[in-house]
Amino acid sequence: MAFAGMNVLAIVVAAVAAFAWGAVYYMALSKQWLAAVGRMEPNKSPVPFVVSFVALVIMAWVLAGTIGHLGPGQVTLRNGIITALFIWVGFVATTVFVNNAYPGRKYMLSVIDSIHWLGVLVIEGAVIGAMGV
Repeated sequence: MAFAGMNVLAIVVAAVAAFAWGAVYYMALSKQWLAAVGRMEPNKSPVPFVVSFVALVIMAWVLAGTIGHLGPGQVTLRNGIITALFIWVGFVATTVFVNNAYPGRKYMLSVIDSIHWLGVLVIEGAVIGAMGV
């Protein structure tokens, strides 16, 4: 299933898998994350979940486009993961740490959130690399 040269099924599967990873990850670290954020209770609104899923779909779509630019025969599981790692190091982890440094948020918040995004990108890169763009 392709749209505009992109494998829509791979993008959706990648986003769903990344969303599931985030659910498991943050449920396991909920107390630590809430402490790092400085809250006692989690947000009960569904809005952050909707925003997260839409963002994960967009992220998977952009990652698929980036992996696709490697060229014919280069869209592989290995190259999907490597591309995801480069994007995480160069854009995501750096952004998380900078955004949390200026308001003086706890360092642990950056560590927890950065590891989450590392998992998201590696999962999405692996799915897209394996399924193709």
